[in-house]
Amino acid sequence: MHGTENPSAWLQRWAHLIAPQSLVLDVACGAGRHMRWLTAQGHTVQGVDRNPDALALAQVHGQVTCADIENGPWPFSGQTFGAVVVTNYLWRPLLPVIVESLGPGGVLVYETFAAGNETVGKPSRPDFLLQHGELLSATQSLRTVAYEDGFESSPDRFVQRIVAVRPKAADGASRWLLRKA
Repeated sequence: MHGTENPSAWLQRWAHLIAPQSLVLDVACGAGRHMRWLTAQGHTVQGVDRNPDALALAQVHGQVTCADIENGPWPFSGQTFGAVVVTNYLWRPLLPVIVESLGPGGVLVYETFAAGNETVGKPSRPDFLLQHGELLSATQSLRTVAYEDGFESSPDRFVQRIVAVRPKAADGASRWLLRKA
């Protein structure tokens, strides 16, 4: 079942940017693989998914919300988070909402399939594949710390990833470490 695998290496690499004991939102959390890992790092985690069976597994790692975020209202309207994590999920109308869900100093960790993936497997529909530079465009209001757009093997896939931060008001000299200290 989706959500029982190891946590994303991209998330593990960049999680040091998330302030200690942050409230983290895991979008399309599945069975909670990132919730489990983030909770072990000392964060409070909120997961959202439309699959109640997956959420039954995820709920041991934090709060869960069962919602169809593609066809219903955003269940976190007016709330902000210290981090938002999205992996292997794309619903373009939500991109601005996800970005706005970051509080000051909040970190977005986003990783999903990109154009080209249709040549190696699923997903293959353009609706579910990011176009070149699409995450950069969607996060223009944030400070990009890391970005990748390319091909990986084992398993073969085209991916696009970003880590971006909503600066605090007086963040002129913030240091977003590229490696965990």
